[in-house]
Amino acid sequence: MAEPKNDEFLDDIDQALAEEMESELEEVTDEQAEIDSLRAERDALHDKFMRALADAENARKRGDKARRDAEQYGGTRLARDILPVYDNMKRALDAASDEQKEVAKALIEGIELTMRELLSVFQKHGITLVSPQVGDKFDPQHHEAMFEAPVPGTKAGEIIQVSAEGFMLHERILRPAQVGVSSNTQ
Repeated sequence: MAEPKNDEFLDDIDQALAEEMESELEEVTDEQAEIDSLRAERDALHDKFMRALADAENARKRGDKARRDAEQYGGTRLARDILPVYDNMKRALDAASDEQKEVAKALIEGIELTMRELLSVFQKHGITLVSPQVGDKFDPQHHEAMFEAPVPGTKAGEIIQVSAEGFMLHERILRPAQVGVSSNTQ
C-alpha cells in the first residue's frame, strides 16, 4: 500500500516565499517612501531657491530705481533753495519802470543775462518752469491757490492772478505756481 504524500513541506515553501516577498515589498515600500521624501525635500528647496532668486531680482530693481531717483532728484533741496533767487530777480526786472530801464540799461541787461543763464542751468538739470496765465483753469497738481475771489466775467476755478511761477524737477513738482482763483458760482 502506498503511503499518503506529505504536502506539508510545500506549504512551508509557499509560506517562506510569501514571507520573502513580503519582506522585499516592505523594502521597496521603504525605498519608495524615502524617494518620495527626498523628492518633496528637493521640491521645497527648489521653491526656496526660486523665491530667493526672485527676491534678489526685486532688490536689484529697487536698487536701480533708487539710484536713478537719487541721480534725478538728489538736488531737490538745493534747487528749492535757488528758486527765491529767480523770484527776486524777476521781481526786480518787473519793478523797473521804462525810465529806470533807460537810465540803468547796462544793469537791467546784466540782470536779464543772469536770468537767462539761471534758466539755462535749470533746464540743464531738468528744472522746468510752470507758468500759468490769467484765465487758465486751476490745476491742483501744478498750482497752489493762495486766495479765492469773485471776479466778474470769470468762471469758478479760473486763474485770476499769478503770484509766483512754479517749477518742476523732471516729472515731480518742485514748487507749485502760486495763483489766485475765481470763486464765481456762475
